[in-house]
Amino acid sequence: MTSEAANTTLTALPSFQVGHWTDAAGRTGCTVILCLPEGAVASASFLGPSPGTREGVLLAPEKAVERVHALLLTGGSAFGLAAADGVMHELEAQGRGVDTGLARVPIVPAAVIYDLGSGDPQARPTAESGRQALRAASSAPVPCGAVGAGTGATVSKWRGPAGIRPGGLGSVFLAEGGVSVGALAVVNPVGDVLDEDGQPLGQPTGVPGEPHTPGTPVQNTTLLAVATEHALTKAECRRLADAACASLARVIAPSHTGWDGDAAFVLSSGRLPAADPLRLTDLTARAVCAAVRQAVLLAQP
Repeated sequence: MTSEAANTTLTALPSFQVGHWTDAAGRTGCTVILCLPEGAVASASFLGPSPGTREGVLLAPEKAVERVHALLLTGGSAFGLAAADGVMHELEAQGRGVDTGLARVPIVPAAVIYDLGSGDPQARPTAESGRQALRAASSAPVPCGAVGAGTGATVSKWRGPAGIRPGGLGSVFLAEGGVSVGALAVVNPVGDVLDEDGQPLGQPTGVPGEPHTPGTPVQNTTLLAVATEHALTKAECRRLADAACASLARVIAPSHTGWDGDAAFVLSSGRLPAADPLRLTDLTARAVCAAVRQAVLLAQP
């Protein structure tokens, strides 16, 4: 008898669960990362000209609310932010959220990718989609590839229509030297995703197509969620989110362009003592790169 394979995705961290809602026909979907009932300390880093977000300002270190109860990553462009309504209402029904005296208000930051050109442009995640993704959340290994928020993701759009390849969703767990971190990436950049030798993943041998300036700066985004059990302050979450965003330059080329609205979220359950910050930053960068590559590799037809 062989033992079940170890979980090597973000849900190897016991404080977090992940659930997807996928519309394979419409080529869109959404993904929920569920925290413990008391929530997780969180912050975020937003780069690029057109990030699509909800509750993003609340995550700034100087803002009062420190903990979030779930994180939504979604397709559907700004329309997809409606899925956060379903996540909030489902969490409220479960008794989760900030107690305001009159009601519990769940804090659910959200960020979107533009995937309207991948399938049916009228197929967009709704409040019910978010509710279903939350209900599907579990501690099982995270399904990756063309699933959830990564269903309609694409890469290499700077090469023109002939060079576009599927993006997707990837998730990785790394542990080393007593430090552990999980990463989840929704990969939809204008540039190429590079393998460990610096070659574009998913492209034929050689580099096809000439560089091509996209017509609009709103169609490309890579979304990152980094989670850890180690205690972090909100300011420390923000610094780690900045480092996660910066690490995209190792694995996407060109990266951080005027056509990318990249966003990185960091969640800390605080169930373990603080970790060495340099080791945690290094592990985060490696987990992000691995998750980005995995998203593209598993999404290929």
